Amino acid sequence: MIDSPEPPAGSDRPVRVIDARSLRGLAHPLRMRLLDLLKLDGPATSAGLSERLGEKTGTVSWHLRLLAEHGFIEEETGRGTRRERWWRVVASRTVLNTADFREDPGSRGALSLYLDELVRRNFRRVADSVGEEWDDRWRGARSVSEWTEMRMTPDQLHALNEELTAVVERHAPDPDAEPDPEALPVVVQIQSFPRKGRGGE
Repeated sequence: MIDSPEPPAGSDRPVRVIDARSLRGLAHPLRMRLLDLLKLDGPATSAGLSERLGEKTGTVSWHLRLLAEHGFIEEETGRGTRRERWWRVVASRTVLNTADFREDPGSRGALSLYLDELVRRNFRRVADSVGEEWDDRWRGARSVSEWTEMRMTPDQLHALNEELTAVVERHAPDPDAEPDPEALPVVVQIQSFPRKGRGGE
């Protein structure tokens, strides 16, 4: 998911802007985890997902149907049976503009839950990767970087985020290309945000 007012220039994926209704459909910890697994590992059934998450199949099926109702996932036709449905993520770039909900008190709770879960999920991904064993090549290639001496205007921060996103898009492989045998799934997180000054007197 991208917390950005607009997609970067040159992106060719269809854009899905999250509105208040779809935000309420997505803002649930289990639904966010289900969507995450489908995004990271590809199509799956409710039975397979329930086994991985330790949840009841009926519960997982209900949340999957809700995600489909809100357009985040779809059934993979031609695969499975009437009793075993396969689900996949809808191929689009999802954009959330938090400013859209500033004047909507009814969406404030859903937005808060979504952002809180998003931050927790991003932290867990980094912590899990750092805690795992990797050979020296992968350890040397990964990065957890921080720049703390920057001062920017909102326009400058927005421009920085657009440029960083464009760089990531440029390195994203063609989904139809055969992956390099040495390639592993890689998660790129870009976190840039203002902070309140906490200086002295």
